[in-house]
Amino acid sequence: MPGFELFGDKEKKQVQDVLDSGVLMRYGFDGMRNGHWKTKELEVALASRMQSQYAHAVSSGTAALTVALSSAGVGAGDEVILPTFTFVASFESILALGAIPILVDIDDTLTLDPKAVEKAVTERTKVVMPVHMCGSMADLNALQQICDQHGLLLLEDACQAIGGSYHGKPLGSIGDLGCFSFDYVKTITCGEGGAVITNSETYYENAHKYSDHGHDHIGNDRGAEAHPFLGYNFRISELNAAVGLAQLSRLDEFLAIQKRNYTILRESLSEIPEIRFRRVPEGGEENYSFLSFFLPSEELTQKAHQALGANGIDGCFYWYNNNWHYYKKWEHLTQLKSLGKLPQEILDSLPDYSQADFSASDKWMGRTISCLIKLGWSKEEMKLRAQKMVSTIQELV
Repeated sequence: MPGFELFGDKEKKQVQDVLDSGVLMRYGFDGMRNGHWKTKELEVALASRMQSQYAHAVSSGTAALTVALSSAGVGAGDEVILPTFTFVASFESILALGAIPILVDIDDTLTLDPKAVEKAVTERTKVVMPVHMCGSMADLNALQQICDQHGLLLLEDACQAIGGSYHGKPLGSIGDLGCFSFDYVKTITCGEGGAVITNSETYYENAHKYSDHGHDHIGNDRGAEAHPFLGYNFRISELNAAVGLAQLSRLDEFLAIQKRNYTILRESLSEIPEIRFRRVPEGGEENYSFLSFFLPSEELTQKAHQALGANGIDGCFYWYNNNWHYYKKWEHLTQLKSLGKLPQEILDSLPDYSQADFSASDKWMGRTISCLIKLGWSKEEMKLRAQKMVSTIQELV
């Protein structure tokens, strides 16, 4: 990852089709299009690839999460359980709807700990949102059982994990809804974009309306379309969809490169006895976009991360001190910073995350390094990189 490393003729051809037609919007202007409907083509191809009945493309992964939640009826006061290790968009999308993000601990999968989820369920819980961080998944069977027991929705945030699978099913297709991000640094990119997949006709119908100001999209006269409910603008453009359509056709190519480079690095790091790799649940297969491993202590992990950077080895992340992906640095959540006044119901319902005890998560994140697996590295470059990483870490352990 990311897909922009290998932009080529396929992407240029799809984008040129849009530029030649001059129609950049996904809806309307039928006579000008010369038969080009890139967003529709992307949605059909994505639904097929993800073994889902429906796919709806939107402007970002954040938009996908917001649209998915709203389409399933999530709103004011509803609780959504999600992990402490995720991207800020996960809780932002929840708060945007007036719902309440309930953070819970992760385990050695670096994703939701089912035991922590079970303890967090209340009468207000409506959704469990596993986030497949760094290309791998939670124990989805255990989470599905919890959802079934309590009548909850399972919404997969697969924004970082397209191409991964669980017991043979594509990640994103296992829950009631699944979401993807196609931003600039994902395995496949639209530049900016995202998508919702589902097998529910109701959720799909809600999604395509909600993401376009509530338009019902019935008929060919956009001005005559009805608005059955309130919506917003989360539309993707034809230019973005064109890039994504080309990239989706190359997904297997990208996954094969990621797996090759991941395997080279993992086999090399396996020479270091002190390293333990993140657990992938039985029946799961990563998309190989990151290799994540644990060192014995937080102190050693910090030293290793600093040494890797000092030796010119880029793309290694220590999420524990990262502003985007771990709860400790989310001061806009922990201190409730907002441009506008948050509704009192949210203020009354949110846990005090500035005082929360997530020591179980800290135990894992404080010892984790995740290495980005780039598509642009050749096999030979990957071997040299792996050797350099091994020698750097071995000097410390």
